[in-house]
Amino acid sequence: MLSSAIIVFREVLEAALIVSILLAATCGLPRRTLWIGAGLLAGLAGACVVALFASSITSAFEGTGQELMNATILLVAVLMLAWHNIWMSHHARELVAHMKNVSARITDGSLPLYFLAVASGMAVLREGSEVVLFMYSVTASGSSSTSMITGSIIGVITGILVGRLIYSGLLRIPTGRLFQFTGWMILLLASGLAASAAGYLIQADILPYQAPLWDSGNILSQKSIFGQLLHILIGYQERPTIIHLTFYVVTLCTILIGMRWVSRRSNLRLQASEG
Repeated sequence: MLSSAIIVFREVLEAALIVSILLAATCGLPRRTLWIGAGLLAGLAGACVVALFASSITSAFEGTGQELMNATILLVAVLMLAWHNIWMSHHARELVAHMKNVSARITDGSLPLYFLAVASGMAVLREGSEVVLFMYSVTASGSSSTSMITGSIIGVITGILVGRLIYSGLLRIPTGRLFQFTGWMILLLASGLAASAAGYLIQADILPYQAPLWDSGNILSQKSIFGQLLHILIGYQERPTIIHLTFYVVTLCTILIGMRWVSRRSNLRLQASEG
């Protein structure tokens, strides 16, 4: 039961962190709760589909089906998070100025609200799928299903509660700094997800295996609570390879350049209108 609770808690917490950051980063955006909620429901539905085809998924593509599915989900999430940060670089000032009375109108060129559903849905689908496949493997090994279900319920409830506390903490940040803070969090989060996707592609033999550049497990284990949090938030890995770092750095630089370029264009346009 304890192992089930810990594993499920870890997966639920990762999804809850992503959703909490999305909610805080889009604070003031009309209908964002509706779309994120729709994404959560879609992600849960997707996890149920995974449960129905768990055996087929784990054996697909010569046994690498789960890794390929996880990598695909992560890369889609990276694209959605990158899109969010670049959009916010242009519209954050407007949202701050109208935080208490944001217009419900979404004009051309604005952030499509379905992005929120995709980003949150991908988070829940990925973590939910891993939970489903974990439970499938435990059941197949002959372990007690009662203790597994009890531990899973404890893990889900605890993960949601911790995610709610994190969201409340983010909202305590002054409005003027909130978008900057969450923007950096999403930047590092997306880079970490890209590195994790690279790891799944290596496991699936799509990318070549390489020896780790270093092993910091003796200093900070990735399996520890703090190591897990750093892995979720900034992509910390105790044994990274060149491929992991390449995915991380390329993603980080690409999003950062896009943010700076859009922000500069927005400032120039504002200066021109004032002049």
